[in-house]
This record gives sequence, C-alpha cells and structure tokens, in this order.
Amino acid sequence: MANDRYPSEQPRSSRQEIDAFLKQVNKAPAVLGAGTQGRLIFALDATLSRQPTWDQASHIQSEMFTATRDIGGLQIQLCYYRGFGEFETTPWLRNTTSLLNEMNNVSCRAGRTQIERLLQHACRETRRDKVQAVVFIGDCVEETVDQLFASAGELAMLGTPVFMFQEGNELVTKRTFKHIAELTGGAWCHFDSSSAQLLKDLLAAVAVFASGGRRALEDFAQRKQGEVLKLVHQLK
Repeated sequence: MANDRYPSEQPRSSRQEIDAFLKQVNKAPAVLGAGTQGRLIFALDATLSRQPTWDQASHIQSEMFTATRDIGGLQIQLCYYRGFGEFETTPWLRNTTSLLNEMNNVSCRAGRTQIERLLQHACRETRRDKVQAVVFIGDCVEETVDQLFASAGELAMLGTPVFMFQEGNELVTKRTFKHIAELTGGAWCHFDSSSAQLLKDLLAAVAVFASGGRRALEDFAQRKQGEVLKLVHQLK
C-alpha cells in the first residue's frame, strides 16, 4: 500500500533522474552578495555499509573546490555519523587538501543513521552564518521519517536547500531522500559504484551553485563538457 506521507511518483530512467536533479538545482534559491564566499555542508553516512564507496567519496570531493575557484571560492564543513551515536563536524575548510586529510582520518563503523541530527546541525549553522547548501551522501534511513521531514521543513524556512545523493536504490530511502530534497528546495539523485565521474560532476554543479547561485551554475554548464553540459542544455 502506498504511504500517504510521500508524493506519488512514476518510474524513470537514470537519464531522467539526472535531468530532473539538474533542473531542481537550477531552480533552488541561493543568492550571494558581492564578495561573499559560499558555505556548503558536505555530510556523509560513515556507517559500515558505506565502507566500499568511502574512498570514492574521498577522491571526488576535490572537484567541489576546483569548480568554484574562479567565482570566489567555497567553504566546506565535513559532517559524518557512524558507530553508537557518534556525530562529528570539522571546522569550515577552504581547500581540498584540508578536506581530504579530514576524510582520510575517518573509518566507517557499524551504527544507525543520524540524518535528523545532521539536519538540526545544519539549521544551527545557517542561523549563525548563512549556509547556501547541504550535500548528503547515504544509502539508508533508519529513523522516523516524520521527524526528518519536520527538520527539513525548518531548513526550508531558513532557505537552505538539501541535495540528497542516494547510493543504491532502496525504495523507502529513495522516497525519504526525495521528499527531504523537495521540502527544502534542493534535489535528489541516485548513484552507484559505476557513477564516479557523474557524481563528481554533479557535486561540482552544487558547489558552483552554493558559491555563485544560478547564474554561476549556468556559466559552469557552458564550460562543462560531456553529459552534464548536454543535460543542462535540455533544461533551457
């Protein structure tokens, strides 16, 4: 039986999912003042099921800094959860070496998801100093979805979109991640172990958006080659 808490959805191809993701990124309401450096929370599920793809996430994150160097740069805060209630955050980082060093010090541990804790952390951070976007990479949900949606609603009121990247295609996780993205004005996209280059490009697109808003994203799409450029052109 369908769950009334989730919006109805029709099956779609991977190409359609990516197309929809980029369209949502292009619509999200990030606005920066002149000289303002974008702030992005990069959050990861570091429970044991993510161990096989943790190295992949560690290597692709450098593209987020690289893509934003010409538009004022980006500050990134790494957040991750694992083990028995362990939730860690870093200072705000300004270069890819610092972020990679932080990620290299993390190992995955068995534990339950703490997505609500992440969303509440993002609320506190953006109340202190505006956070332009939150990126989350995970593969499951083990929490009460209504509480997640309430926290997502708080972020929506603060104007901080959440971009949910789902590893795998588990149905309840998909519905939950998509609804969090929709509530906050962000976007959802699915990836797997064969999608490293695509994930790298999409993370770069979100970073450009966080650093420079929609206009910067459009300029990035004009420079970018391959599938992302083709898909962004379709949006117009």
